[in-house]
Amino acid sequence: MVSTLTSMHGRDCIIKNRSYVDSYAMKAIFVTTNEHKRREVQEILGVALERVDLALPEIQAIDPAEVAAEKVRAARMALGDPDLPVLVEDSGIMVDAWDGFPGALTKWLMKSVGNEGLLRMLTEGDDRSARAVCVVALAETEGTVRTFRGEVRGALAQKPRGAGGFGYDPIFVPEWSSMTYAELGEGKNADSHRARAFRAVREWFGEA
Repeated sequence: MVSTLTSMHGRDCIIKNRSYVDSYAMKAIFVTTNEHKRREVQEILGVALERVDLALPEIQAIDPAEVAAEKVRAARMALGDPDLPVLVEDSGIMVDAWDGFPGALTKWLMKSVGNEGLLRMLTEGDDRSARAVCVVALAETEGTVRTFRGEVRGALAQKPRGAGGFGYDPIFVPEWSSMTYAELGEGKNADSHRARAFRAVREWFGEA
């Protein structure tokens, strides 16, 4: 079942699309524009995810946990305090030489300079160590917000490599491989920062 709403009275957020899945005993709402990501995350969690596409305000901060927590509070309010848990994720690459920048600002930096531009910002001899970070924020039905963090340490490549993935995938080499995320393609999902974060959420659902 799919329904489409164009606005919510008295709210700053816009609901563009909802997708419903009823094949699991437990249910939650996942705020994302990406149906493929919803299916992937649903398989990790073992929880039926209702996908909701919201235009949410986003604070300007480096720490993805801070951004995700604010977004899930806004999402829960926009949805009228639903009786299901609400999930929002935020992710980015945190460069050690830049004290964690760009972090949650990664997508904005990518839009401005792209992967090659980011690499040019590093000078010769700079530490190329970096972390791919994903934080899932979960708002419980009574409003309590929890965050679950997944990190993969690695390094920035000398130049973009690979055609798979998106965002910074062509320049991030996880510590468990010599290939970039883009070169690994779907293989990165076996132990990516996103997979680690949502596995932590799965453990919470198993205990809740």
